[in-house]
Amino acid sequence: MVPYAGSIASKSEQVGKMFDDISPSYDFLNHTLSFGIDNLWRKKVVSILKKEHPKSILDIATGTGDLAISLVKTNASQIVGVDISEGMLSVGRDKIKAKGLNSIISLETGNSEFLRFSDNSFDAITVSFGVRNFEHLNKGLQEINRVLKPGGTLVILEFSQPQTFPMKQLYNFYFTTICPFIGKMVSKNPHAYTYLHESVAHFPFGQNFTKLLKDAGFNNTAWKPLTLGISTIYTAKK
Repeated sequence: MVPYAGSIASKSEQVGKMFDDISPSYDFLNHTLSFGIDNLWRKKVVSILKKEHPKSILDIATGTGDLAISLVKTNASQIVGVDISEGMLSVGRDKIKAKGLNSIISLETGNSEFLRFSDNSFDAITVSFGVRNFEHLNKGLQEINRVLKPGGTLVILEFSQPQTFPMKQLYNFYFTTICPFIGKMVSKNPHAYTYLHESVAHFPFGQNFTKLLKDAGFNNTAWKPLTLGISTIYTAKK
């Protein structure tokens, strides 16, 4: 599943371009279309990691840095955010500078499948709403496992698909009709919010995803649906 059907560019290149295009309006649309619930979901990620007392955290697919900024509350001394979209990172750097967090958080361009870090580099790794954008999901998860320290914690926050009536029907209508319409009007990108629904629909959520985590070398995997199944938090250990 790619944002621009018919393009000869790789999925990573297409996703990077898409997020570059929508980066100026991303934060507004993200919080508006989720009615602010995305902030509550990120707080749950922070609460999980705060109990682990990590000193170093890698936030993959960091986007404009919302989760990286929230992770400061874990008291980690080093938070590194990586993303393939320089446009998103530019917005994030401005936010981090405005909050005076440059000494704790650094953002850099990078691909989840080819991380520059040494083996066993981070106490914890997070991915929020980005793992479904990996070009090769298994390769990305294996690379995360490589740079996570033994005993370290992985926390992934990702959209999923409600399975019960009437949430399933309401969710599908909202994501297939309302989100693309608003997204196109505000971001001026006709593909981004259509791709959002399509990428979620093709993502192996729940137990299917925890199996992929185990195949990538993780253990103690668990998953917890949030807000009637709209999103899910996955946790795992190395």
